[in-house]
Amino acid sequence: SRWAEMGGSYRTMLRFFHTVIPWATLFWIFFRKHLWRKNEVYLLAGDEVVISKSGKQTYGVDKFFSSLVSKPIEGLSFFVVSLVSVERRQSFPIGIEQIIKSNTQVNSTLPIKEIKPKEKRGRGRPKGSKNKTKTEVILTSELLLIKKMINSLFKLIANFIPLTYLVVDGHFGNNNALQMARQVNLHIISKLRYDSALYVPYEHSESQKRSRRKYAQKLDYRNIPNKYFCKSEIEDEIQTDIYQATLLHKEFAQALNVVILVKTNLKNNACSHVTLFSSDLDLSFDKIIDYYKLRFQIEFNFRDAKQFWGLEDFMNLSQTAVTNAANLAFFMVNLSHHLLADFRKHNPDSGIIDLKAYYRGFRYVREMLKILPQKPEPILLAQIFAKLTSLGRIHPLSTGVEAS
Repeated sequence: SRWAEMGGSYRTMLRFFHTVIPWATLFWIFFRKHLWRKNEVYLLAGDEVVISKSGKQTYGVDKFFSSLVSKPIEGLSFFVVSLVSVERRQSFPIGIEQIIKSNTQVNSTLPIKEIKPKEKRGRGRPKGSKNKTKTEVILTSELLLIKKMINSLFKLIANFIPLTYLVVDGHFGNNNALQMARQVNLHIISKLRYDSALYVPYEHSESQKRSRRKYAQKLDYRNIPNKYFCKSEIEDEIQTDIYQATLLHKEFAQALNVVILVKTNLKNNACSHVTLFSSDLDLSFDKIIDYYKLRFQIEFNFRDAKQFWGLEDFMNLSQTAVTNAANLAFFMVNLSHHLLADFRKHNPDSGIIDLKAYYRGFRYVREMLKILPQKPEPILLAQIFAKLTSLGRIHPLSTGVEAS
């Protein structure tokens, strides 16, 4: 309100934050109008962001695990879905939902059941047991929230953008997340645990005969067969060998398109590996690697929203106000992407700090002109504008940029 002009009073700001706003529609209209490019390929990426909050009055405040400090902290949690442009390698937030922990505490008035020791079961399959269909899973509240967000997004875009892949981090490297993605007609790209037990599909020695056996030998990450080898490269004395294979996991309902990156330090021969996977068995290894790398672009959205647009600093308490503050922060991320696209035509190395300094200086110049008896000459005005808009910038204003 201190920076707003006529009509932007403090009470107006309060009314804004307590007004229910259709943010999902607003995000989509802005993206389609200003950020969408016709011939680009887009991925759907999702991740959780946690912000710290003290006190007990803020809606949804609870203990959430923060990867920045590697421990649970008191704060708020939001799940963000974004559209990632493969060509521009940028992420654009498109949907934000607050995560509310359900009340799992047991009512103290309920009688406590006596825990009986389990009887040791004998060898073999229990009598009457049936096979479980791995495609029929019970989704967690987190996966149900993500599914709801994706379905809502699909209703908005109405096939305007063809989306094929959902890219998420290793937290979702499980069968439940894969089945959730397939339920919304998306293929998942994620990461498995480093010690995941993967098996080669069994093939009978005689092709004409069939076998009920499903799993062959277990994959040894230290001795991956050469037939799966795809590519090798060396950078900074780190050798990266890339393997791709269609493998099975006993916890997954279907075969996985697995890409394994084995990294070897040529100085001391230390070795480690990363296992990526996709439910799309036809996707090439280079695209799986590239698409998973692009998932990290959403982390830059989190950084900008916290550092520049108030996600870490808002003091709202009610549900509507908290929702508006968080969505406004991510909407400003998209707006800054749009403004920087034009700003970088004359200032190619500029960032958000330069952009904010430019517009702040522009406001200073305009306010200063109001108190002058007459408008300065165009050359002097351009010099004043260049001087004031350069204050606080990291990259200097390019020569030739004049005040409009």
